[in-house]
Amino acid sequence: MNVPVDSTVEAKPVAIDTALPPVEPTVKLLPFKEPNFIHSGIGGAAAGKKNRTWKNLKQILASERTLPWQLTDPNYFSIDAPPSFKPDKKYSDISGLPANYTDPQSKLRYSTIEEFNYIRMLPTDVITGYLALRKATSVVP
Repeated sequence: MNVPVDSTVEAKPVAIDTALPPVEPTVKLLPFKEPNFIHSGIGGAAAGKKNRTWKNLKQILASERTLPWQLTDPNYFSIDAPPSFKPDKKYSDISGLPANYTDPQSKLRYSTIEEFNYIRMLPTDVITGYLALRKATSVVP
């Protein structure tokens, strides 16, 4: 059975209702926004491209010297703080790594077994020098 295929397509007209007036977008003013607000130019991307000039330490110190400081004003050297509640960190006298151990004979701090073996081979004058660097009392027999 041979059926001819019709290749023509009919375009149907679409009915447009012209009785309604065209809709215009209305801008609704929000009560919490200031209509005359202008961004200051300092800040993030919304403020625009404003390059901030970086000052080096010499420029910062020079600008601070020109300020009218009083002798009683606090600075970094006059700030007093109470002692810390945390215990002092202990570092190895040989390597400078955090030390968990102390040699009972020489009172030197160490962090590994290799350092312990090295400490045991040191002469007493070198041990005294290490303890003097740490400002510890030299108790070497």
